[in-house]
Amino acid sequence: MRVRRLLTSTLGSVALALTFCGAAAAAPAAAEPCGFYKTGSDAFYNHCTSDGSNVVIKVEVASGPDYEACVNPGRHWLGSASKIQGAYYTGRTC
Repeated sequence: MRVRRLLTSTLGSVALALTFCGAAAAAPAAAEPCGFYKTGSDAFYNHCTSDGSNVVIKVEVASGPDYEACVNPGRHWLGSASKIQGAYYTGRTC
């Protein structure tokens, strides 16, 4: 009887663990944020739009001149996270 309880308990624990692993794997990845964001090593600007417009962004550089860039919809790599301080929409299209 003791072996049966131990086996039932072990099988139940394994099934529960597999259920949690499956739920975690099925969860969708978080969407990339709109606008400027950094990962551990890179800086990005994600232009989110439903009209397909291209916009001008200002990129703030840590040790160098800031610059403007025309970006189309989607994610754009700006450079190393240590070199790029920020980026923002200037209010103009291009």
